[in-house]
Amino acid sequence: MNFDYNETQSMIAQSIKEFAEKNIRPNIMEWDEAQIFPISLFKQLGEMGFMGVLVPEEYGGSGLGYHEYITVVEEISKVDPSIGLSVAAHNSLCTNHILTFGNEEQKKKWLPKLATAEHIGAWGLTEHNTGSDAGGMNTTAVKDGDYWVVNGAKNFITHAISGDIAVVIVRTGEKGDSKGMTAFVFEKGMPGFSSGKKENKLGMRASETAELVFDGCRVPDANRLGEVGQGFIQAMKILDGGRISIGALSLGIAKGAYEAALKYSKERHQFGQPISSFQGISFKLADMATEIEASELLLHKAAFLKQQHKPVTTMGAMAKMYASEVCVKVANEAVQIHGGYGYTKDYPVEKFYRDSKLCTIGEGTTEIQKLVISRNLLKE
Repeated sequence: MNFDYNETQSMIAQSIKEFAEKNIRPNIMEWDEAQIFPISLFKQLGEMGFMGVLVPEEYGGSGLGYHEYITVVEEISKVDPSIGLSVAAHNSLCTNHILTFGNEEQKKKWLPKLATAEHIGAWGLTEHNTGSDAGGMNTTAVKDGDYWVVNGAKNFITHAISGDIAVVIVRTGEKGDSKGMTAFVFEKGMPGFSSGKKENKLGMRASETAELVFDGCRVPDANRLGEVGQGFIQAMKILDGGRISIGALSLGIAKGAYEAALKYSKERHQFGQPISSFQGISFKLADMATEIEASELLLHKAAFLKQQHKPVTTMGAMAKMYASEVCVKVANEAVQIHGGYGYTKDYPVEKFYRDSKLCTIGEGTTEIQKLVISRNLLKE
């Protein structure tokens, strides 16, 4: 086992640090308060190769692995988690679904533009009445010659308004049938395909979240990913990798909040000494640092399994569950260490605190992760 960053990871980390300090940090609160999704920033990240991290070079991507991908998401999220979330959703959901299940023609058509962020990607599974119960979806597709007619709506979709390409899972069979769903690629401008209500969120406010609406949308059968009826099965496999993404996002938030709290504890003086010298504060920092280390180890073990094409469902769920709960705990303690100042928008921990909660909900709640883990343990 080698716990050091490899040369590529070190270069990525340094590159993102420099980019984030110049292009992200000065704008964090403006984007957050106005809920601005900074498309031009993602175009820049695309030029740097960070929007197609896992895409092979033959399709215009960086051709890197999951350890490097974790580094990308983590380092961005240490500065602004909402930007990290959008990078993660674009890479691991939309782009990765096409990479994993698309045929050669589909890969050549869509991946090069997604890998460079010429096109922004979205991915749709959740609906208004179906969160964890994806099998109960109401969005349907009915075959009509060489097309499918799609009606319904998807909810809580990252990049639903600004996205150019959306991979969406719809029902083509009976409700509740795991083989009754199929994945299609939808392109902006298709008649009957539009975006709806934008969510006004607690955190992650610079990452756009809205509805996708289908009103008699005719999608060509050529846009179908894989076989009819395989959509749900595909989605579960994509979420295995997506959970590594949310784990990396959580790790970045935890590290960002911890580093801010550590710095503040050394600078803030009470009773003639820095508050870091008080056991009540130093023990908090010790717990935070330890749990961050544990999160990172779980996450990179999941990445190792994914990279080796080994089963990753259990470890991915463990990494996501643990890292997401840790990031909420660390962000909470970081606010506590800052005291009253932690409750103001003048210090970064206030935003880390708001952003952190999404990690225990998105791409499967903590409770769903426990369900996934326990089911797999009991199969053994």
